[in-house]
Amino acid sequence: MIILVINCGSSSIKFQLFDMPSKKDLAKGLIERIGEEDAKITYKHNGEKLVEVLPIKDHKEGLSKLAQVITDAETGVVSSLSDIEAVGHRVVHGGEYYSSSVVIDDIVLKAINDCADLAPLHNPPNLMGITEAINMFPGVKNVAVFDTAFHQTLPEYAYTYPISHSYYDKYKVRRYGFHGTSHSFVAGRAAELLGKPLSEVNLITCHLGNGCSITAVKNGNSIDTSMGLTPLEGLVMGTRSGDIDPAILFYLAKKENLTINDFDRILNKESGLLGISGISNDQRNLEDIQDSNKMAKLALDIFDYKLKKYIGCYLAVLNRVDAIVFTGGIGENGHLSREKSCSDMDALGVEIDTKKNEETIRGKEGDISKASSRVKILVVPTDEEGQIASDTYQLVK
Repeated sequence: MIILVINCGSSSIKFQLFDMPSKKDLAKGLIERIGEEDAKITYKHNGEKLVEVLPIKDHKEGLSKLAQVITDAETGVVSSLSDIEAVGHRVVHGGEYYSSSVVIDDIVLKAINDCADLAPLHNPPNLMGITEAINMFPGVKNVAVFDTAFHQTLPEYAYTYPISHSYYDKYKVRRYGFHGTSHSFVAGRAAELLGKPLSEVNLITCHLGNGCSITAVKNGNSIDTSMGLTPLEGLVMGTRSGDIDPAILFYLAKKENLTINDFDRILNKESGLLGISGISNDQRNLEDIQDSNKMAKLALDIFDYKLKKYIGCYLAVLNRVDAIVFTGGIGENGHLSREKSCSDMDALGVEIDTKKNEETIRGKEGDISKASSRVKILVVPTDEEGQIASDTYQLVK
């Protein structure tokens, strides 16, 4: 079964074609800067890479370009769009409606739209991509795979905020969590590496990139996670603050006459590594200059310290932990962050092997813990698109 996976952002479309159930990667691509004259498509297949800059006015035109390259006589991997038997979509927010992936119908479309207030930057473009795919592939089943679904097993005391319960009753204000597709995938893979059923493992999974989240997985289920109602809560991120004292907002509002929109911009786009360093949201750039730039080093120290605090918190929540799992761009590449967040924890059973840690590279699984460590420390490259393809295949077949 040939499955197309689509991930629509506000100005981008990420896509990948799979031959299932072998999960063979047929082609993948990214369309960026949709709505601009210099939009760019990057397309890879059979070891070849195509890059083209051209105007793409909207997502409909972007998906039309996608269809063109995958069916082209020279660059294509399918003879026609009718060869595609199912389409899987990443959808950021499913609210409380869905705890697993689902075949899309009118009820699902309404639920995704109803959750748009909870993910205004993500759900509308996700919905746009689904609508265009339904038109482009008539009669083909579309599947929604929700970032929030994996975290629907959180107990009530973990997802309820300590504010008036009326806000939950009226507006469903609660912890939802994100990166669920990634956390689910690496949890399953970690269980395989440990040689245990997923239902018998306790894990701390760390998805670290420009957006970061950490999840406590008990007997295969998410029981706590750092992101909350939105992807702003939790760890320090590239441009997002993560946890702060909420009274800071009141204080700064009085001092600088700031508005709600100002705080939205500040906390989501001007904080985190970028806000602390004043230089970059990219950890690699900061690591290059941390020996000579105090603020770059401080940003990295805060990032690693906050990550270590959450790991310690989830060690307490889970009591018994089989492994700490790192994934995402930083999780897979950032050996310094892995080392600092797992150092000086030997009394808690966490011992990192610095030599193995430095030798583990992107795209390569690795056990970076010492032989004496009671808690394994693993690096597992994430595969969100592959997980979406698997969910889609299971529902459609």
